[in-house]
Amino acid sequence: MLRKLYAAALLAAGLSSVCLAASAAGPALEIGYLPILPDAQLFVALENGTLQPPGAPAPRLVSFQSGPAMTQALIAGQLDVAYVGIGPALVARAKGADIKVVASNIVEQVSVVALGELAPYFASGDPSTAFARFAKDKGRKARIASYPKGAVPEAALQHWIRKELKANPADIDFIYQGEAQIQQSLMTGAIDGGAVLEPTTSTVQRRVPEARVVARGSQLFPKQPGAVLVVREKLIAEHPERVQQLVRAQIDASRLLRDDPAKASGYVQKYVGGGRLDPELVQQAIRNSHDQFEADPRVIIEPTRQLQDFQAELGTQAERADIAQLFDTRFYEAAAKAAQ
Repeated sequence: MLRKLYAAALLAAGLSSVCLAASAAGPALEIGYLPILPDAQLFVALENGTLQPPGAPAPRLVSFQSGPAMTQALIAGQLDVAYVGIGPALVARAKGADIKVVASNIVEQVSVVALGELAPYFASGDPSTAFARFAKDKGRKARIASYPKGAVPEAALQHWIRKELKANPADIDFIYQGEAQIQQSLMTGAIDGGAVLEPTTSTVQRRVPEARVVARGSQLFPKQPGAVLVVREKLIAEHPERVQQLVRAQIDASRLLRDDPAKASGYVQKYVGGGRLDPELVQQAIRNSHDQFEADPRVIIEPTRQLQDFQAELGTQAERADIAQLFDTRFYEAAAKAAQ
């Protein structure tokens, strides 16, 4: 019965009927991911058994430590599926990777955390002059850490400073690090603030009482796309049912993350931070991200275009992807229609 519903949904969405008569099990998928909260839907789907149809071979999971490494794997054709940031997806597509974004994971996931010396300048006075006032009073620029140039969190930070605050970037000393390094720098006071993701935001606030979130995702870059679910065009052509299953699992996992953080955190904690994070901290990070878990890829199409335009303006996007060709929303639309 479930198989018939999948077939009907695929055909209703105008998808190819190729392989509808084939085994729903299909091949063992090679799935790339980062062990971070923005990939939480994968972890939920793995643990609750919704990632693949009954009888399908277990996926081969490949954990990466950085977006650029995943970009190279996608360009080389080494993955069937990837839970990856929109930035690496854009770069991979621009370089010829045959991938499609079929679902979103999360939006507006970047926050700016400021420590004790800097935070008061945002608590009072005009936020647009906070960095300038800090520099005048302290005799030095505020040290703000972000991901390396070209990464989406770095673009979100720059968008906030330049487009939202309309502050002068020359008043800031930018430091480029990975998430773990930014967290360590914040907790040791080596920097004055940073653009970070959960659970780093919750971790720093728990361990550094004077730390304050001075801007959240919606303030940095409205509907800023984060991690996404991408699949190979070959998988779409040869095994559309597997893609449909992945998208259905993405929708179900997003709902669980929003509606039952306690249950979802048990699944996510096994993967994020190597399984060493406090379960209560993971649950708090999921609760803090309630409004950010978003599976609908249509929500991020225009923001992705705006992001790419802004990165081109910054000079951090050397090659541009065709946004219309990057997204395939049919599977989400079919799943949404079947759920009505």
